Amino acid sequence: MNSFGRNKNVGLPNIIPRNEETKECINSKIEIAKAVAQANKKTYKKIDDFTEDSKKINKEMQIRNDTSELIVITKTKKLAAYVITVTEKSPKKFRAVFVNRLQNYCLDCIEQLIEANSLKMDSIKNKERRKSCQHAAFLKLKLLSYMSFLALENECILKKQYEQISLQLSDCINLLIAWRKSDALRHTH
Repeated sequence: MNSFGRNKNVGLPNIIPRNEETKECINSKIEIAKAVAQANKKTYKKIDDFTEDSKKINKEMQIRNDTSELIVITKTKKLAAYVITVTEKSPKKFRAVFVNRLQNYCLDCIEQLIEANSLKMDSIKNKERRKSCQHAAFLKLKLLSYMSFLALENECILKKQYEQISLQLSDCINLLIAWRKSDALRHTH
């Protein structure tokens, strides 16, 4: 029986090469660069500045984008990138309480959305599972909203950071609700 530990290497590649980048992939990188720039209080004048910065950010964040990715998933990834960037600057005393929760809610939400999107609407079981994943993602977004409010109240994040998180959260929630309504209409026809 093989065991893996610190002294034994698994031999996995560090970087998986990409064949080509789609326009959606580039746009997503630019959106992530904008969110990170906003968190770092940077401003850019040209779109080229974002594309240059997105190359640096891409090395750090390796976010995978599919051509079939929904807008709600892209927006949630942008929200997660912003939350992670903002919370990394939070005081150490909040890391165990707020920072981990905020980051985990974002990542859990992305996980639920991707799972829901991967399910085909070909059977009743898949439809129910998709609805369940969408509902779980909705709950994670609501919990993220409340936890970010608590983080603001306890001075873990700044007011302008909370406002940005709230704006992005409302976009994600509205897009998720629209997706659920779209699925419900498709299910009835």
